[in-house]
Amino acid sequence: MEPPVSRLIQNEATTEIPVHLLFRDEPGPEPVSVPLGPAVVTGRRRPAAAKPRPVPEVDPELVERPARVLPGAVGVLAGAVGAAGCAGTSWWAGLLPPGAVAALGLPASAGAGPGPAQWAAYAGAGALGLLGFGGLARGRTGRAWVLGLFGRYRGTVRRTGLLWVNPLLLRRRVDVRLRHWRSEPVPAVDGAGVAVRVAVLVVWRVRDTARAVLGVEDYERYLRECVEAALVRAPVAGPGAAAGVAGEALTRLVAPEAAAVGVEVCSVRPVRVEYPPEVAAATHRRRITELDARHRASVLTSVVDSVEDTVTRLTVRGLVALDDGERKALVKDLTVAFCAGRGGEAGP
Repeated sequence: MEPPVSRLIQNEATTEIPVHLLFRDEPGPEPVSVPLGPAVVTGRRRPAAAKPRPVPEVDPELVERPARVLPGAVGVLAGAVGAAGCAGTSWWAGLLPPGAVAALGLPASAGAGPGPAQWAAYAGAGALGLLGFGGLARGRTGRAWVLGLFGRYRGTVRRTGLLWVNPLLLRRRVDVRLRHWRSEPVPAVDGAGVAVRVAVLVVWRVRDTARAVLGVEDYERYLRECVEAALVRAPVAGPGAAAGVAGEALTRLVAPEAAAVGVEVCSVRPVRVEYPPEVAAATHRRRITELDARHRASVLTSVVDSVEDTVTRLTVRGLVALDDGERKALVKDLTVAFCAGRGGEAGP
């Protein structure tokens, strides 16, 4: 009668192994080694090496250069002169109240109202005052202005303090400080080709304001899309693994494309890697299966060691004298008994 079948290993990838098949009375055929020659592939062409992606280019003449600005004192002086000119023209035209004229210590004006000369003086003094006060600007550390006139780049202002900038120029403020951006979870793949979702931290700043503002429609959006494209091209480490290598690869991919539009990327580092819900469930089941298989293998190894130790002790101490057939039968019975005894550990 055949001994009962004890289920040693059972999981999603293995089947039951009867214990009595571990011991055979008849030796099986010896394995034959067959020399293998080099594999020859016919009818197929080797895939061509991937060509490096060309780096995007913008107008080579579009390079940041300093704009022409004046100290703020010049604008204050011009505005004050314009205001004084308007006040003097009003006195000339006789528009100032007598009390104000007497308070200022001015002689009474003989003007009977503004004429062509007074209107011309008003226009000149008012224009001077508007240009003086209208061009005053305050430069801040870490901020810059990109100036343009009729669609033409006129320079960048990085100076700080009170400045006078031509009020006719269009100003676009740019933040040139070191900045960081943390993305939302973006679809990607790990080294094994399994879908993951990655949140990355990008440390960057605007290096060339002219290219950043005029070379692309929205440089922040362009940077985000470059990061997403790099995540698709470069595999990242799975959850719980070191992300240093993936960060270096992502930085090498994003930095050249961002530099073309005047953005300097210091680092791109994955800060959170997680599996999608459906992939996480399958991965969890696979890990549980692997742990269960390791446990069952350790139990089987323990059983074999126990059988070997028992037979060795019985033989060495002279308690029993066994020939080959009896030894095999004893080993088989002990193995079945130990496996049945450890059925609670090995699982049903």
